[in-house]
Amino acid sequence: MSLQCGIVGLPNVGKSTLFNCLSNAKAQAANFPFCTIEPNLGVISVPDERLLKLEELVKPQKVVPAVVEIVDIAGLVKGASKGEGLGNQFLANIRETDAIIHVLRCFDDANVIHVEGSVNPIRDKEIIDIELQLKDFESVEKSLQKVARAAKTGTDKEAKKEFEVLSIYHKCLAEQRSARTVEISDEDKEYIKGLQLLTMKPVLYVCNVDQSSLKGNKYTDAVREAVKNENAEVLIIDAGIESEIAQLESPEDRKAFLDEMGLDEPGVSKLIKAAYKLLNLSTYFTAGEVEVRAWTILKGYKAPQAAGVIHTDFEKGFIKAEVMSYNDFVQYGSEQACRDAGKLMIQGKEYVVSDGDVMHFRFNN
Repeated sequence: MSLQCGIVGLPNVGKSTLFNCLSNAKAQAANFPFCTIEPNLGVISVPDERLLKLEELVKPQKVVPAVVEIVDIAGLVKGASKGEGLGNQFLANIRETDAIIHVLRCFDDANVIHVEGSVNPIRDKEIIDIELQLKDFESVEKSLQKVARAAKTGTDKEAKKEFEVLSIYHKCLAEQRSARTVEISDEDKEYIKGLQLLTMKPVLYVCNVDQSSLKGNKYTDAVREAVKNENAEVLIIDAGIESEIAQLESPEDRKAFLDEMGLDEPGVSKLIKAAYKLLNLSTYFTAGEVEVRAWTILKGYKAPQAAGVIHTDFEKGFIKAEVMSYNDFVQYGSEQACRDAGKLMIQGKEYVVSDGDVMHFRFNN
């Protein structure tokens, strides 16, 4: 799957520092605006304890985790929708992503410049929201003008319906609300799908705090209150601590550091998992002596589509899938034991793959 999350935010809020923690790629991190000009792409392994358990049971030659693609995008400023700063580039980059990780500065530090002159994550959020909404408003208005004449004749029912749907989004954006807040059927959403509206993308808010605020502060409380109706997750992370963790070589050192900080896992691990979830992704496994592997699919994929992720020939020639749940595999300890216990199921083309399924595919060459 080549779906991507884009990390966005005002300049100098910690986006590139956070990205560096996520990826082996080294985005430039500096104390001045626009230090990231070209978008940096990180292909990042998804932490999954289930993969470690399968490795322990199967003892394969190698283990391959699922991955998620995260892009560090240039910082945005007021006027981006009109081309200010790196606005045009920012908006083009974000249009290519499938979901948004919005980083908000939620810490005070006089030594770190804020592009707006003070710390206010709600204002910062609104600056980016407004710029994206303005660009979306422009896109919807252009489409409305194109379809208006055909819709008014009354003979083109499709044009009339498209005009009605576009009008709903036009009103929403005119009221400075993001397109994702519109409640409309999936069928009707097809009429605006081609516009790739920026504010239609799902969003995850990351509050970048200092070490004393890992459980939250007045800024993170304000963010939670501001986004409570957006159906969006809010994560609290100290990018500085994450940077220190990323520099530790051994798992033992990392665990000792986490214990000292009172953390159960690195914040970036939670962020990667949240990004995976935000993209509506799911995982199934293949487990053999040569390789234990996590495969990424969209939630709702049927067995032939899941097989096609391995190779298109698997989908074209699909016959059946042999399926074990992860929990059954762990309980019985092996594929043969699952088979003997009647826990290996034969599924056909209509089977919807569940997260954590351990699968083998049968297909015609």
